[in-house]
Amino acid sequence: MLIPLLAVVAGLVILVWSADQFVDGAAGTAGHFGMPPLLIGMVIVGFGTSAPEMVVSALAASQGNPGIALGNAYGSNITNIALILGLTALISPIAVHSQVLRKELPILILLCGLASFQLWDGQVSRDDAWVLLLLFGGLMGWTIWQGLRNKADGLGNEVAQELAAHPRPLSKSMTRLILGLLLLVASSRLLVWGAVEIAQGLGVSDLVIGLTIIAVGTSLPELASSLAATRKGEHDIALGNILGSNIFNTLAVVGIAGAIHPMAVGPEVLNRDLLLMTALTLLLFVFCYGFRGPGRINRFEGAILLACYIGYNSYLATTVFGL
Repeated sequence: MLIPLLAVVAGLVILVWSADQFVDGAAGTAGHFGMPPLLIGMVIVGFGTSAPEMVVSALAASQGNPGIALGNAYGSNITNIALILGLTALISPIAVHSQVLRKELPILILLCGLASFQLWDGQVSRDDAWVLLLLFGGLMGWTIWQGLRNKADGLGNEVAQELAAHPRPLSKSMTRLILGLLLLVASSRLLVWGAVEIAQGLGVSDLVIGLTIIAVGTSLPELASSLAATRKGEHDIALGNILGSNIFNTLAVVGIAGAIHPMAVGPEVLNRDLLLMTALTLLLFVFCYGFRGPGRINRFEGAILLACYIGYNSYLATTVFGL
């Protein structure tokens, strides 16, 4: 059990580091070839923060471990809202812009409904997966089109300033890009192997390992970016990172894994994990709405989210692990 545990820890550390190298290298390379800063921010940085979930789930599905793939996606969504936003709001209340209430949160609520509909028959088929990927492609295209229409975009300005402040030669950017990608794949294989061995050793499903250990590990880039944005007072970026990651996980991560290997889904996923994910998304909408003034997630609401995360993991520990 010690070797698989060390493999999981090493895999997570290398995974997070390699994702950061991949994003830096890809952003620098795209900037050298004249890609607009807004597209770099929306496509490369957006994909990069969810690269750990995507690569781990794709490899898990290809190796016949769909429980890790699905648990990683939905577990990361639960972790993002309950743990990361909860911690972030406890540190500093998160101001909410109206666009979040008009666009991102309603989309995420609808996607929770779609996921429930697809899982109702106990599987994620390849047809279900292609529906998710087509929706993701359409949503990305629409978001990029909207962003390019808005010339005064904060994300694009931030990326442009970052690239100007840290210029790198093309060769160095491409080296980071290739190294990051190779290590992403290698560390994901190590992580999946260790997770499967631990699940078998403890006598639990790989779904539970995906919902807990792997979900937290692959969500570390979102935690780091949200805390960094909050320290700078950029609350909209902190919240946008989380909502964007959850949309990506629900559509692209599950879609890629399902397209590689159709996944049988136990009733506990629908009745426990997806139900909590949907409830947290609805609760987040209520917190963000701001019935008595401008919307924000205050410290008390952050504590509620964090309590939900602790309660969920305590429930898993008592019912699944028998602790």
